[in-house]
Amino acid sequence: MHKIKAVIFDLDGTIANTLPLCIKAFRQSIEPLVERKISDEEIIATFGPSEEGTIMALTPDHYEKGIADYLQHYTVFHKMCPSAFEGMEELLYKLKERGLRIAMVTGKGKYSTAISLKQFGLENLFEIIETGIPGGPRKPEGIQAVLDYLNDLSKENIIYVGDAPGDIIASRKVGVPVIAAAWAETAEPEKLKLLQPDEMFYTINDFAMWLYARI
Repeated sequence: MHKIKAVIFDLDGTIANTLPLCIKAFRQSIEPLVERKISDEEIIATFGPSEEGTIMALTPDHYEKGIADYLQHYTVFHKMCPSAFEGMEELLYKLKERGLRIAMVTGKGKYSTAISLKQFGLENLFEIIETGIPGGPRKPEGIQAVLDYLNDLSKENIIYVGDAPGDIIASRKVGVPVIAAAWAETAEPEKLKLLQPDEMFYTINDFAMWLYARI
């Protein structure tokens, strides 16, 4: 692999273990509005668009209240996930110190992304952040927007790091090397392996050691 000059990170399941928090906040927001129980599977099946898309899919008649309630619950429940994964903050700061460009492309909406990055104390680390939209997945478009922003760098010098199969597919679509992050309890390594990422790591420390050798 070429020398790495920029790293694009996903957020949920890559920077921090935020997926359980997302699911709890969705359930607390949506169930009172639809007056029935919502399963994890129902919620996860709507992922791809931003949270607004999930609210639109599960309770379209209460969209505005659903969004407001979700963001309120997401903020309150963030104590479930008070910090980034162990080792992630140190890694991000070391990359910055060594002159790497750091960006983020996430399917999260801009408001919840801002809430989480503030909670983790990471809000000023990312040079450019591309978030999700209600209408559907836009990871390829988000990664391409970052590539356009980093137009002085070659694609071969940039990597995307994400924990979901869709992250690998999106990276391939725009021609960026992709690292599968399998360190979250919510990761599904077998599904990631099937898509043949350029590399896959089960710990942040192993990923960091690999990365430091290539910058």
